[in-house]
This record gives sequence, C-alpha cells and structure tokens, in this order.
Amino acid sequence: MSEDDHQLAARLAAEAGRLLVALREDGWRSGAHAWQVMDEGDMASHHFLVGALRAARPSDAILSEEGRDSPNRLSANRVWIVDPLDGTNEFGEPGRPDWAVHVALVVGGDLAAAAVALPAQGQLFATVPASPLPPPPAGRPLRIVTSRHRSPYATQLLAAALGADVLRMGSAGAKAMAVVRGDADVYAHAGGMYEWDSAAPAAVAAAAGLHVSRIDGSPLVYNRPDPWLPDLLVCRPELAGPVLEVLWG
Repeated sequence: MSEDDHQLAARLAAEAGRLLVALREDGWRSGAHAWQVMDEGDMASHHFLVGALRAARPSDAILSEEGRDSPNRLSANRVWIVDPLDGTNEFGEPGRPDWAVHVALVVGGDLAAAAVALPAQGQLFATVPASPLPPPPAGRPLRIVTSRHRSPYATQLLAAALGADVLRMGSAGAKAMAVVRGDADVYAHAGGMYEWDSAAPAAVAAAAGLHVSRIDGSPLVYNRPDPWLPDLLVCRPELAGPVLEVLWG
C-alpha cells in the first residue's frame, strides 16, 4: 500500500534527520569547520528531500528554503514546503539538540500534512498520529519559549503580564515542539520568518489541539507569492485569549 501524505512527511523528515546526524558526526570527527558542517547539512538535506518528494509526488510543487523559488508553485494546488535544516547555527554547535527538519504539505493554501523531526533528540512529531494535548501545567509557572539570543518585546510583554518564565532555544521547530510536548506553554514569534520556518511546526501543533495563528489571531495562509510570513503564535488553547489580549488589547 502506498504512503499517504502524513506518512510520507513523517518518513522523509525522519530520514533527513538521520542523514544530518551522520553528516554532523562525520564532520566533527574529521575536524571540519562549523561553517562547512552547516553548509553541507543544509544542502544534503535539501537535495535528499527534493529528490524524494519528486519521486513520490511528481505532480506536486516544492518550496524549500535552500532551493530556487519558482512562480509555477502559485498555480499548483499541492505544494510541499520544507525547511531542510531549521536551526542551522545550532546544528553547527557540537552537542546542541535544538535544530529540526520541517516537511509540510499545503493544499489550496491550507496546511494538510506535516512532520517535524528533532533528530538530535530522537523525536519525530507528525500530523497523523497527532501528539496528545499535554495537560495544563500544574505546580509551575507558565513558560514562554523564545529565541536564544534575542528578547523580543512581545515575549517580555507576555512574560510580565502572565507571570511566566522564559525558556530560550534555537530552531522555530524546536520551540513549537516544546509547546507540543508540554515543556512550554506559549511560543509567540514576531521577529520575522518565512513560510518554511512555520508551516510544518504550525500543522503539527494544530493537529495536537494547540492554538495556532499569526500573533494578531488571524489565520496562517501559505503558498503566497512572497513567502515572508513574519510572525507565529502557538499556545495552549486556554491561553489564546489571554495572550492575544495582552498583545493587542
């Protein structure tokens, strides 16, 4: 029996992740510079995913962070949006686990299937089977996950208003999956990103029962002429109202 789209996304994210883990280990053993490890990881995963998708779904269009964009995707109903290596800087640091592989399918502009692999953590999240919604936090403050190196105003505002702790990590996929796992409760990003940064994490989070939107509460729309999609909100459903109230009044 052939794979459905959910199975294909999960398999390819997992296989790209294993490829990246092996490449990273080989690079460090050989004494390669960090930039070499990062560049090789980006391109190796890109070529693998594009080749595998073309073989499995030859009629579908592909938008990849590492590939040349084509206007042909705008007339396609089915478009795979992939980030072959989300968190390239973290991938280039020995021992850092907060990088990811994103594979998502958009049909008619809407998210239809996706997977996020966290290869260094040995974890894979998919739209089917979806991760169970974690229980509300008990006995700890709320947690907001944000960038390693920046403290966006939205994060500071939310942390102060909600009495939340702030967790820092790299990849957008890693941050969104922290909410899916229940390690964090809110991920609000307003610092700029592209469709490939958010597509797979948003689909996986929504399938898990989390609130997913832009930070003004409006829906995420994909496969637009300009792939710039600068903000994202992923949070527990009961926190969506309070979070949006803090951000927008």
